[in-house]
Amino acid sequence: MNNGDLPGKTGNFSVSPDDDIPEALRDTPDIKRQSRIKPVWVIVGLLGLGAIATIISLSISSSKPKPIETSTSAGSQTESSPETEKVDNLLGHLPYQEAPASELKPITANGQIKLRAAAAEKFKAMSAAAAREGISLVPISGFRAVADQKHLFFDVKAQRGQVTTKRAEVSAPPGYSEHHTGYAVDIGDGKTPATNLSPTFENTSAFKWLKKNAAYYSFEISFPKGNAQGVNYEPWHWRFVGDTDSLKTFYRAKNLIRPASPSSTEPSATPTSPELTEPSATPTSTSPTEPSATPTSPSATTPSATP
Repeated sequence: MNNGDLPGKTGNFSVSPDDDIPEALRDTPDIKRQSRIKPVWVIVGLLGLGAIATIISLSISSSKPKPIETSTSAGSQTESSPETEKVDNLLGHLPYQEAPASELKPITANGQIKLRAAAAEKFKAMSAAAAREGISLVPISGFRAVADQKHLFFDVKAQRGQVTTKRAEVSAPPGYSEHHTGYAVDIGDGKTPATNLSPTFENTSAFKWLKKNAAYYSFEISFPKGNAQGVNYEPWHWRFVGDTDSLKTFYRAKNLIRPASPSSTEPSATPTSPELTEPSATPTSTSPTEPSATPTSPSATTPSATP
């Protein structure tokens, strides 16, 4: 009989003492142990992730280029390149050194017209080749000293009442003429002397032959139409470019910095095209005292006007 329900009587249970402990109480120690362990691993994990992130950040930072140094270098190159293109010039004309007298050789029988040795040799060969084809190439002017150019520029400018920039269109200032170099020569047609030092020389058989054959002898026209220096067209003015010194001498014109445009009352020598050329002058009237004036009427004895 089970007296557990009777008052004053002690119940006689057959259940073991362990069965009186709720199931939840037996599990409590395990729950507390897990709650102590989980925060530790969370902290360790966070520290590990932080360390990895720091390493990655440092690695990326060290591999990046230095933008300041790169931009500075690029800037310096950009700024310095225009400096290399600047060329000393006066009124659009380039400076030239006077050739040493010891390097000059005659190209005429009387020895009055001379060129540097290499240019003289090639000019003689070119003239001989033209003669074999019935063409007469006559040298009118070759090497010219700086002293001669002073008269040609300043004295004639005063005689004609020309402003400086107008004179610069037809004559180079002293020290700025191709003829100083001993590489430049003015050429005429022996059969049509009326065209000497005149734009009409381009209509002669001599000019047509030069245009076709001069390059074989390392000669080129100095001042074609629309040349970069603003010098008048001179079909008679040719220069030798057959060695290193002559190339260095003339091809600086490639980077010529153009001068500012002058006022309307003072014509300018400002270049109008990018061609490589050097100062020369095409005079507009004749003068028996000016070796470089371009004749407007036939004259076989008129001296050269090329600057």
